[in-house]
Amino acid sequence: MMVLAFLDYRIFRNHPFFLLVLYIISVLLLAGVLIFGKQVRGAMSWFHLGPINFEPVELAKLIIILILAEYFSLRHIELYRIRHIIISGIYMIIPVALVFFQPDLGSAMVLVFLWLGVMIIAGIKLRQLIILFLIGAIIFVIAWFIVLKPYQKQRIISFINPYLDPRGSGYHRIQSEIAIGAGQLWGRGLGHGSQSQLNFLPDRYTDFIFASVAEEMGFVGVILILVFYFLLFFRIIKIALIATNNFARLFCVGAGIVLIFQVAVNIGMNLGALPIAGISLPFVSYGGSNLLINFITLGIIQSITVRSK
Repeated sequence: MMVLAFLDYRIFRNHPFFLLVLYIISVLLLAGVLIFGKQVRGAMSWFHLGPINFEPVELAKLIIILILAEYFSLRHIELYRIRHIIISGIYMIIPVALVFFQPDLGSAMVLVFLWLGVMIIAGIKLRQLIILFLIGAIIFVIAWFIVLKPYQKQRIISFINPYLDPRGSGYHRIQSEIAIGAGQLWGRGLGHGSQSQLNFLPDRYTDFIFASVAEEMGFVGVILILVFYFLLFFRIIKIALIATNNFARLFCVGAGIVLIFQVAVNIGMNLGALPIAGISLPFVSYGGSNLLINFITLGIIQSITVRSK
């Protein structure tokens, strides 16, 4: 973050060929992980390099933010032209397809919503947005019957009624809700949560870290975390408003969309309000790849702040 804060962010804006090279590298990494990656819980999402594990989709999120910011900053006046939506969609759909086949449905959703969010801010017409949502609905129906695997379908079904399979697909949601409810106002104390410490709560360091925190720190601790997220998101949007060019604004908006979407989906699936999507909680969940890329993103935003004054 410190290194990127001192680096002039305009190097990304002024050198689109450099961005294209980064994009190609990220696509090759996503393709390579399908061949050379190690399977963890049915997903080929990680490169294992000795003691170091790297998840290339996290890098892809940052590169897509840069690519979309560069593309729409140059063409936002002509966004009504359908070709710009198609070309930007191609930039997005290639990594989305590779991530989907890992399979990592949660990260694929992040990239899709990033693309939609940046286009809305850039000025897409309502008619075009409605058409995109209709196309998305058709693709989802096709994917349900042809592409989605049985366990992915089961996650969606168990979201509606987890007690249909309380020891299988509904287990995660049920244990998460028990942990959150057990925390009450002040929590059971750090290291004293029965759901998390006795391993009733699965993935307590990653996908269900929110439920673990809620159990041990209670409602007060949860509110404190949400306040910190609000302050971070507020600062990112404030920096976007004072930025001196469209590239900087769209980058900050893209980073804010990724942050708030991941926070909302992670907390939603912990509360049982959304299906389990395997999305980590930024700056809280265990995971070096996610943390590293998040801080690099903040470093670029810091660079925008300094050079906007």
